[in-house]
Amino acid sequence: MMKILLTGAEGQVGWELRRSLEPLAQVVALNRSGMDLANPDQVREVIRQTSPGLIVNAAAYTAVDKAEEEIELAKAVNETAPGIIAEEAERLRAPLVHFSTDYVFGGDNGGEPYDEDDAPDPQSIYGRTKLAGEGAIQKTGAAHLIFRTSWVYGARGKNFLLTIQRLAQERSALQIVNDQTGAPTWCASIAESVAAIIAKIQAGVPDVNYGAFEKVSGLYHLTCRGHTTWHGFAQAILNATSGHRQPKVEAIPTSSF
Repeated sequence: MMKILLTGAEGQVGWELRRSLEPLAQVVALNRSGMDLANPDQVREVIRQTSPGLIVNAAAYTAVDKAEEEIELAKAVNETAPGIIAEEAERLRAPLVHFSTDYVFGGDNGGEPYDEDDAPDPQSIYGRTKLAGEGAIQKTGAAHLIFRTSWVYGARGKNFLLTIQRLAQERSALQIVNDQTGAPTWCASIAESVAAIIAKIQAGVPDVNYGAFEKVSGLYHLTCRGHTTWHGFAQAILNATSGHRQPKVEAIPTSSF
């Protein structure tokens, strides 16, 4: 049975991936204590000891604002580590699944959605390190699937859904940005989609077919359908959440922050 090494297993996407991947393979699920992406030697050692047939890297430095202060740590986790993982994956002939973000773009696309051919223009340390991580993987030549996603939320961890639900209990009014548009993406949808993609590539083969992954190797955008603003997302959360107070939700521009 195929062995999958899953990093970031306690994160909101990683936790869902573990559940979605287990029917397909033996999953070795690691959190930060099992493999710290800021420690290159440990990354190499764990991969070599595990010797997986497929690596799914769901670990990342995701504290967007804090990354402006912890630049070296963000680089180590988001930029250096993915390159090392990809090098080890290529050595093992094990495909790599990696996750990136809409923060690689500048946000000024004339109201149109971004596609894979649009030129990146990251405006933050987080976005720059995630883009550099994409490049580090691509340079190795390893068979890879890089999935850029956006506005990820779920029932655990830190995300917009849980923040709005908490603030609804604490405040009578909320001020939410109404001039940023994106595609909110449920973490379970990401996990289920990735598992389905892997299963389709494998097409019933018990061991990893590296050549099949090489044929589709590349960069893809993976989000849920539709789009809204942060204000619209907040209002939808409150409307769908029973048992919570309904604070007034005021639309404000990003410049107000």
